[in-house]
Amino acid sequence: MKTVRRLLYRDIIGSVFFVSFAFLALFFFIDFVDELDNMRRVDAGALKAALLALMDIPGHFYQLFPIAVLIGSIYSLAGMAQSSEFTILRTGGLGPGRALGLLAYLAAAFAALTFFVGDIAVPYFDLHADTMRARFVGASAQGRRGAWLKDHQQVDGQERSFSINVSQADAAGRLQGVRIFEFDASGGLVSRLAAKQALVDNKGFWRLSDVTRTEWLSIAAPQRTDGAGAGLGDVEARRVVRETQLAELNWKSSLHAGVIAAAVLPAASMSTLELYRYTQHLSAQEQSAQVHKIQFWRKAIYPLACFVMVALALPFAYLHGRSGGISLKVFGGIMLGISFVMLNNVAGHIGILQDWIPWLVAAGPSLFYLALSLAAFGWLVRYR
Repeated sequence: MKTVRRLLYRDIIGSVFFVSFAFLALFFFIDFVDELDNMRRVDAGALKAALLALMDIPGHFYQLFPIAVLIGSIYSLAGMAQSSEFTILRTGGLGPGRALGLLAYLAAAFAALTFFVGDIAVPYFDLHADTMRARFVGASAQGRRGAWLKDHQQVDGQERSFSINVSQADAAGRLQGVRIFEFDASGGLVSRLAAKQALVDNKGFWRLSDVTRTEWLSIAAPQRTDGAGAGLGDVEARRVVRETQLAELNWKSSLHAGVIAAAVLPAASMSTLELYRYTQHLSAQEQSAQVHKIQFWRKAIYPLACFVMVALALPFAYLHGRSGGISLKVFGGIMLGISFVMLNNVAGHIGILQDWIPWLVAAGPSLFYLALSLAAFGWLVRYR
């Protein structure tokens, strides 16, 4: 069995990584041409464009690897079927269940690699790509975006709600253009903090720099009287605006660095844990979290697509290659895999519009295609 495992694994792994290399080379060339045009405008040179294109490779690998698993597995298994190698293995005792088990172990290794690249390598290289691009171009990173956040706190025994706007997060993790609006229990504006920069730690401690604090204070106005000195009414309240300039200000919040990073970073640069933290924050603040919940479940379940791709490829090992039409069948299997990716993307958008259960939206296409592939595998084993 070790010999059979070594034969299958060596052939499939070689084919999968050959296809992955071909895809990555193509996308590297496309990215290099785009970056070369951008670097030419600032006289940065071709070497820097190549470095930036290299930084995008982990992201492309994460997106394309399940498709490479499908194409490489079909190419390998169909080739073994056409040369009768797989028939010999079946004659030697490789039953359907054992073949499925062997490929399941291989799919688990592919899924672990996909998860590692998506959760660790992609955020790391995206961060460094933004740093390099900012240094080459001489501007702040362009991959970050602003966000609105909400928070609730008890201030002096009173309920306060906060709306926080972050204009930008640079490649070093500093927040730029921070505005914090404080509201009382009735929704009235109490104060506003405007800071050019902010640093947030993992405990929700904000260090604001170059701060302008604006407060709307309610004060009692003098009692109005008529000419004879008689009172005309109760004491009136007036709103007075007070503005203070501060070089630095510390502000405590329940919004820690992980939540901020999840809010301001693009979804492709967020890890599964960051997405989970952000969905928990949105739910706690009674905000709509449907979009981010679907993104979280898709991120968590996406590596398992490798199991689906291997299961889709396995029936091709049971085709009779000598009967002809093997190229057409392989092409049909590849198109089936592409249709899986398209359905997976479309399901996410439909799930947002229809407010479907997030985990079902993410897992539905995988479960459907897995059932389809196993049904085809069972039919081929029994009747062919």
